[in-house]
Amino acid sequence: MGLGWRHFRRRNNVAQTRATIADIAREVGVSVPTVSKVLNGRLDVAPGTRSRVEEALARHSYRKPVAGPTNGSGPRLLDLVFHQADNLWAQEIITGVERVCGEQRVGVVLSELGGSHRPPQEWIDDVMARRPLGVLLVLSSLDETHRHQLSSRSIPFVVLDTQGEPPAGVPTVGSNNWNGGLAATRHLVGLGHRRIAVISGPDDVLCSRARVDGYRSAHDEAQLPRDPALVRWGAFDAESGYRFGRELLSLPDRPTAIFAGSDYQALGVMRAARELGLRIPEDVSVVGYDNLPITQWLNPALTTINQPLREMASLATRMLLTLSAGGPAPTTQVELGTELVVRASTAPPPPTPTPGAV
Repeated sequence: MGLGWRHFRRRNNVAQTRATIADIAREVGVSVPTVSKVLNGRLDVAPGTRSRVEEALARHSYRKPVAGPTNGSGPRLLDLVFHQADNLWAQEIITGVERVCGEQRVGVVLSELGGSHRPPQEWIDDVMARRPLGVLLVLSSLDETHRHQLSSRSIPFVVLDTQGEPPAGVPTVGSNNWNGGLAATRHLVGLGHRRIAVISGPDDVLCSRARVDGYRSAHDEAQLPRDPALVRWGAFDAESGYRFGRELLSLPDRPTAIFAGSDYQALGVMRAARELGLRIPEDVSVVGYDNLPITQWLNPALTTINQPLREMASLATRMLLTLSAGGPAPTTQVELGTELVVRASTAPPPPTPTPGAV
């Protein structure tokens, strides 16, 4: 816990021949068992020696031979890595992963990075010692050093819902976030709303930017002016929705509709509206994103964008298990579709426009 994450059990390469452990050991000036210890994530190697071995492994693009479908004699495990896992969004992904792993009799090790999008070296060391079939990173990524450390041990990795632009050749599974933002805003425009706000996630996260780009495209398509004062960037949590919801709905020229970048943000917006004495959808319409199961039981039930989280997770898991068995991934990047789910939290704007509304 002190390191910021949690685990849960649920010679020169001239002749174009692949370097062996013995070659690496001879070049670095250490024993073969020492190189083997580094490859297997053992901690009883001096830091300086470990660093020299890692550099030699990277220099030779060394890849440990795949142990085979049984992953040696140990248990068959898959590492599932979240930047945060304490919410229903993460539970949907866990369900999708376990749906495939259960069938394949593969155990899942869940890691939470305490909000960070990059795992520390200690985590990488644990993974190398554990030797899972593969690593599935959710809204997280690996730097070049960590990618090579896993590749050199023949531990494949797939990124689900990538945080930023994925490096070339890294398999990723996501959804069409731009289209989701477009569909949500088109729906509100079609109802007659002309002053529409958006609350999204962090502005350095790819899916956040894509959803706002879809929101902007819907305005441009309808030839509606876009007010920068109605755009907010935060976290994908209820607290951000509540804080920015209060800000937006307290404006003298408040929006008649808010598109929230997650269902959790939408929950926060709904609470803010109630506290300000506003009715949903009579006074303000709210659209969420993700279509978490709880959204249909809210009062009013939430209009939202369905992001197929379970299907995304299951597909990414199958890709990872295919890679671990030595097969190629079907494609490097997969993007599933999103769709609007209309419920009771959206309606036409009030008959009497709010002051200053276009």
